[in-house]
Amino acid sequence: MDQAVFEQRLQKLTKFYIDNKRLPSYSEMCKIFNLRSKNTVYRFCQKLIERDYIRKDEQGKLIPSDKLKPVKLLGYIQAGFPNTTEEETLDTLSLDEFLIKNPQATFMLKISGDSMISAGILPGDYVLVDRTIPPESGMIVIAQVDSKWTIKYFIKNKNKIYLKPANSKYPIIYPKDELIIAGVVTGVVRKYL
Repeated sequence: MDQAVFEQRLQKLTKFYIDNKRLPSYSEMCKIFNLRSKNTVYRFCQKLIERDYIRKDEQGKLIPSDKLKPVKLLGYIQAGFPNTTEEETLDTLSLDEFLIKNPQATFMLKISGDSMISAGILPGDYVLVDRTIPPESGMIVIAQVDSKWTIKYFIKNKNKIYLKPANSKYPIIYPKDELIIAGVVTGVVRKYL
């Protein structure tokens, strides 16, 4: 099973879990994935277990791991002056669903270097990159410029195209021979602990 098929089935399984608050049976998975063979569903479930999306309880029943469960959205928090707010569950939110619009065309890269710190992208962060979004001036992109890879702002100014860092220590990059945009950055993931 290739990665695209795996991701597509995982997305359908996650949607079923969010909508129904339970995992589907093998028969239901056959319908969801448009399959005839429960053996194919079994092999898919084995891959899910290997990748820690689901596990089996003591009775052998499939249950979701924390990786599959959405996170509760409890409300809003004031970023200005503190105020009184009551905790209330507004909804649940799958971080994958929130951060990734197009799973088949999205990949992640780990950042090294500090050329994008003023854009809030720090060394050690992970960026989500979508290959299908056409780059527009001002977007942050992953680009191959003159055979070297970088992350910078894509700037199109009249007849000139260049890459601009978000740190004044670094120069603007004007392509000499070639500029290939691999994708547009759609999100940044940072872990504090």
